[in-house]
Amino acid sequence: MDHDRHHPQHGDRHHDGHHDHASPAAGHGSVSWAMAMKATLHCLTGCAIGEILGMVIGTALGWGNVPTMVVAIVLAFLFGYSFTLFAVRRAGLDLRAAVKVALAADTVSIAVMELVDNAVVALTPGAMEAQLSDGLFWAALLGGFAIAFLITTPVNKWMIGRGKGHAVAHAQHA
Repeated sequence: MDHDRHHPQHGDRHHDGHHDHASPAAGHGSVSWAMAMKATLHCLTGCAIGEILGMVIGTALGWGNVPTMVVAIVLAFLFGYSFTLFAVRRAGLDLRAAVKVALAADTVSIAVMELVDNAVVALTPGAMEAQLSDGLFWAALLGGFAIAFLITTPVNKWMIGRGKGHAVAHAQHA
C-alpha cells in the first residue's frame, strides 16, 4: 500500500514530527472514512493471505478445525504485521523500531478482524465441516472478511483519530 498518497510530502510536518493538517498522529484531527478504509484494506489483505494459507495448510495436512484455525490466525497476524513492517522498513526505520510500529499499528485491527471473520465462519452452519472445494467454505470465509471489514473500519477510524493504530505507521513514513 502506498502510504505516501495519504499525506502530502510538502511542508506537512512541525518540528515535533506531527502533521499540521488535522493530523491523526497528533491525536486531535478528524480522519476521513477513506483513510480508515485504506488502513482496514491494508490489514484485511495481510489477514486474508494468512488466513487462507492457514486453511489450505490445515486442510492439506488433514488437521481438525481448532489447529487449522490456530494456524490460520497466527499466519493472519504474521502477514498483517509483515505488510506494515515492510512499509516502515522501506521508509528507513531500523528493524527494532519497525517491529514496534507494526505491533502498535496493527494489533487491534488484526485482532478485531480475526475475531469477526472467524466468528462468522464458526457460526455459519456447515462452514466448519466444508472442504476447500466447497462453495460454502469460500462463501463463509469471504463473507466473514466482508463483515470484518465493515466492523473494523470504524475501529480503525476511531484509533487513527486518536493517534493510534495505523496513525503510528503513517507518522513514520508520511
